Amino acid sequence: MAFSHIPVLLNETLAGLNINPDGIYVDATFGRGGHSREILKRLNKNGRLYALDRDLSAIEAAKSIADERFSIVHARFSQLKEVCEDFGILGKVNGILMDIGVSSPQLDDASRGFSFDKDGPLDMRMDQSAKIDAALIVNTYDAKDLAYIFKTYGEERFAGKVANAIVRQREKTPFTTTLALADLISASIPGKPGPKHKATRCFQALRIAVNSELEELKSALDGSIDVLDKDGRLCVISFHSLEDRIVKTFIRENSEGPKLPRGLPITDEELAELKLKSCTLQKISGAIKATDAEISQNPRSRSAVLRVAARLGRSL
Repeated sequence: MAFSHIPVLLNETLAGLNINPDGIYVDATFGRGGHSREILKRLNKNGRLYALDRDLSAIEAAKSIADERFSIVHARFSQLKEVCEDFGILGKVNGILMDIGVSSPQLDDASRGFSFDKDGPLDMRMDQSAKIDAALIVNTYDAKDLAYIFKTYGEERFAGKVANAIVRQREKTPFTTTLALADLISASIPGKPGPKHKATRCFQALRIAVNSELEELKSALDGSIDVLDKDGRLCVISFHSLEDRIVKTFIRENSEGPKLPRGLPITDEELAELKLKSCTLQKISGAIKATDAEISQNPRSRSAVLRVAARLGRSL
């Protein structure tokens, strides 16, 4: 079954990458290839695009790109540095794109278990070959660990209440489907239904836990420093505050230099030189968000945030 996918912040991302037709680019989260196909259009015969994805469905979709300038591997984007080393492009890449989070085809396919709107198996694995799925977490983690997941990754106010309800219910009947879990979560959270489904935060939290998404993001960002060539661009699209906070902090810490105590006997010139030696990135933009026109065409772009940075002088 084919599922539609509209690449978010497409024009803004292409501008952020500042594409060199001869350049080498990496799409670390291929998805259904919307961004990748547009990058390829802007490369000449010498340009190259490498892609990664841990979703086997995405790897299958990539077979539709018959282009000798394009290569894709089944890998987590935390393996970015390792993959680039295998391809012999470490330190030579002109641009990296990371489009973080769940994709539209994953949400729309009930069999993947990401959505509380459609009944399906309680799965949520981005990599179908992974061992841990949402059912395992929901049916085996104790109430304390479940509450931690819902509170930390979903920022759910009633995390403890939901966790305790899950533990009580699973003693009678283990959870196997998305709607059964969504109904239990909704019934456990006080208040009337609002525009946002009551299970939204808990489902987000479970998905993040199943796929170790925040740890994956941190590892991918750390690896990007060694992957990029001088002046190479890093473009990261995130969809919720936990991800965006990690990206924002990473760029700031690698672009502002060390925090020195006040009153040190150091001149402005020496401070500038120290910053030049210690910084690896230059911040290109703050938070870039979708226009009203894009949101009207693709409502899922409403929460998207793009941040762009550039690699400073190489230290390799």
